Amino acid sequence: MDSVDGMNSATTGTSPGSATPRSASPGPATPRSASPGPATPRSASPGPATPPKPADGRWSPRLWGILVVLCGALFLDALDVSMVGVALPSIRADLGLSTASLQWVVSGYVLGYGGLLLLGGRAADLLGRRRVFLAALAVFAVASLLGGLVSSAGLLIAARLVKGMAAAFTAPAGLSIITTTFAEGHARNRALSIYSAFGAAGFSLGLVLSGLLTEVSWRWTLLLPAPVAAAILVAGIRLIPRADSPEAAGSPGTAGSRAHTGHGAAPPARRGFDLLGAVTVTAGMLLLVYAVVSAPQAGWASPRTLGSFVAAIALLGAFVAVERRSRDPLVRLGIFRSRDLTRANLGAMVLFGSYVSFQFLVTQYLQIMAGWSALGTALAFLPAGVLVAAASPRMGWVLDRFGPARVVVVGFACLAAGYTLFLRVGPAPDYLAVILPSLLLIGAAFGLGFASLNVQATAGVADHEQGLASGILQTSFQVGGAIVLAVVTAVIDTRGADHDISAHTLAAYRPALGVITGVAVLGLAVTLTGLRSSRPHPVPAPAPATNLDGPQATGGFQAVGSGSLPREGGVSPRASTGRSRP
Repeated sequence: MDSVDGMNSATTGTSPGSATPRSASPGPATPRSASPGPATPRSASPGPATPPKPADGRWSPRLWGILVVLCGALFLDALDVSMVGVALPSIRADLGLSTASLQWVVSGYVLGYGGLLLLGGRAADLLGRRRVFLAALAVFAVASLLGGLVSSAGLLIAARLVKGMAAAFTAPAGLSIITTTFAEGHARNRALSIYSAFGAAGFSLGLVLSGLLTEVSWRWTLLLPAPVAAAILVAGIRLIPRADSPEAAGSPGTAGSRAHTGHGAAPPARRGFDLLGAVTVTAGMLLLVYAVVSAPQAGWASPRTLGSFVAAIALLGAFVAVERRSRDPLVRLGIFRSRDLTRANLGAMVLFGSYVSFQFLVTQYLQIMAGWSALGTALAFLPAGVLVAAASPRMGWVLDRFGPARVVVVGFACLAAGYTLFLRVGPAPDYLAVILPSLLLIGAAFGLGFASLNVQATAGVADHEQGLASGILQTSFQVGGAIVLAVVTAVIDTRGADHDISAHTLAAYRPALGVITGVAVLGLAVTLTGLRSSRPHPVPAPAPATNLDGPQATGGFQAVGSGSLPREGGVSPRASTGRSRP
């Protein structure tokens, strides 16, 4: 949710489309082999880095350890976002910020996150997911420490920008490690539901901690993530295997690829890095997000805003031209032929953008206008986080039973209903009749929508492009947050609510709440189009195998539970058996 500040996060981070179609007929599916005869992947040789192989669908302790480390990164992102959100009124009062300036504490993170996510996803694919994940996590820890020590608004925003840049690399790297380690279907749904549960737990705990810490000083809400990030970094160094380790050899991609290419096959050629594409898309995204978040302060029709939009469009147009001519493109444009991926990204923009804006408004409404304490505000939000944390571990079963398309529609219906109900709020907050029901509906929306969007975005995508698909999804979360928050802030400023917030300024908040509700309704309309699809839409691509810490090899296998099964063109075996999606 930065993932709520943008929550990320995450992860982050995520609910991809129909990852697990229901069987049209009884009996186990028989995957088609990529080559004549059954393919038999070579087993990894035993060694200290090799965890016991899962038996009967059970995960080994080492595999659980890897998942917990990756979930810890999303937990950290959610913890950071929720704590900063509740601390915003105290930051505003201490530093004397206007509404437009306060927005930058949130948007600074979004600017770095949204601008570099595509580069982060591709860097994870080409430079090694393990390497990118750990390096970026170290930067995140340092930036967290600096953010809590600075004494000016400019330096605080700069620290938030650097943290966002670091998260732009950890989020897609971590999520792509999950999606290439756990097979599309039940195993991946289960892993992603646990991943979502960690995000929800981080958000809920962050709310409580932020309320307690802000009563002492808002600086503690920025300092706390530093030691948490350091602990996750140490665990990641020990648990996430290197590319040349036996564990990597037994990973979904590499094991399958060796079986597919055969013993003694020539190693794949090392892919290049599309530097020009990286520069143009990163600059274009940064400038686009900057134009959106600065427009309320500079004016939507000001020369600076219009010039920024024109320059951003020109840079993104140049990026498309570069990618069409590049031999090793940063973004293979054909990936956007996936309707599931496109739909998931639009949903991510709505889900995150509407919530970031809602939290931005409601924390100020409760603390500044209604006079609630930081702890009281945090506890008011807590039921939504607890609901998500309780529901997320069961999302794997829900996705298996009903399919991501149906689940995400129900989630967005809850989202629109929650915002609509909150429109009834008055100058005196009515928690039991208005605020609590609204927050529970929004919590249900996140519990249902976050995991299903992640599944939808990565379903049918080849292993070697999982980092790219994850990066695009996370970019949509953050860019959506920037765009919706900028529009909401502009509405508030236009209506005259700035430094002095009192009862009469509820008139300025209500139109902004109406904008948030309208965005959620549009998101629901988009998700409804997914019910028309009866089959997944795989993205045609070569299927080089992946590893955790190095350039990609060529192959075509993906792990399913405890072993590897052949896949063709990046389509999971289940998708190639003729099963229909709900």
